[in-house]
Amino acid sequence: MQRRTLIHRSLAASALLLGGAFVTMPTAAQGSWPTGKAITYVVPFPPGGNTDTLARVIAQPLSQALGTPVVIDNKGGAGGSVGSAIAARAPADGYTILGGTISSHAINVSLYAKLDYDPVKSFTPVAMLGSGPLVLAVPAASPYKTLDDVLAQAKARAKEGGLSSASPGNGTSNHMALELLAYQTGVKFTHVPYKGSGPAVQDVIGGQVDMMFDTALVLGPHIQSGKLRPIAVTSSKRLESLPDVPTIAEAGQKGFDMGSWQAVFAPAGTPKPIVDRLHAEIMKIVATPEVQARLKAFGMRPSDMSPAELATFQKAEVTKWAQVIKAAGIKAD
Repeated sequence: MQRRTLIHRSLAASALLLGGAFVTMPTAAQGSWPTGKAITYVVPFPPGGNTDTLARVIAQPLSQALGTPVVIDNKGGAGGSVGSAIAARAPADGYTILGGTISSHAINVSLYAKLDYDPVKSFTPVAMLGSGPLVLAVPAASPYKTLDDVLAQAKARAKEGGLSSASPGNGTSNHMALELLAYQTGVKFTHVPYKGSGPAVQDVIGGQVDMMFDTALVLGPHIQSGKLRPIAVTSSKRLESLPDVPTIAEAGQKGFDMGSWQAVFAPAGTPKPIVDRLHAEIMKIVATPEVQARLKAFGMRPSDMSPAELATFQKAEVTKWAQVIKAAGIKAD
């Protein structure tokens, strides 16, 4: 009898221990991220652009920091909308991140009649990489030397549609900079969209188009060679690479502040510990001299925004561009 009681107690104790193990094992499994499974870094633009280049700069050191592969997956189309929609539908398990931009996560929601994701609700902000202004430039032979010159001539030619301004496409940040200037000044311009910055720049240099907004990375070499004249920059602070070029705000349009930004997002619902780890590791990478130099070469200022600050910033950007797009009556091609 005593032996049977001891056996029963032993079995009960074993069952309790096993039961405890089965309860805690899933919790431990959930906390072990990453497990060695590859993280997919979706780039919603073709290879070679700023978003793709920055993703590749970030991916290798991030892979080393996390001890797991980080694979770039380019899914271009519709101003970043195609790849963003794919990332939005991915499992919120920390194994998908997205390179989001001012286009994909602030402009497109007001530009396209239908979008297969919500730029705010479908994602969890992870990290802001940086933001860079655009430069307003005219041909070297142009008579315009200041923003006042540009605005005065645009007003004088209002019946003709104002001055013409090239961009790499309808709805791009370059186009939005023009529309923001028109919105704040009440001056009309004629937007001339191209399929990329390359042909747009060449027609501005050749004098077929009056002016254009683009990044310092694109316009810098032509400014240095004397083919283009910089008029102003769109940010609230001057560019280090163009210290003598005033901001649009300094040139008289107070409150004008616009930057083309790059950030990292994850699908909505990604656990906070994973988001916090991703943010911490990416910020360490952004803080390295090598990445700081790369960002500055793009004309971008590195950022140290927290995920919460990025969320607040993004919501403000969505509201800002909705007002501009509505006022200008812009629709996607």
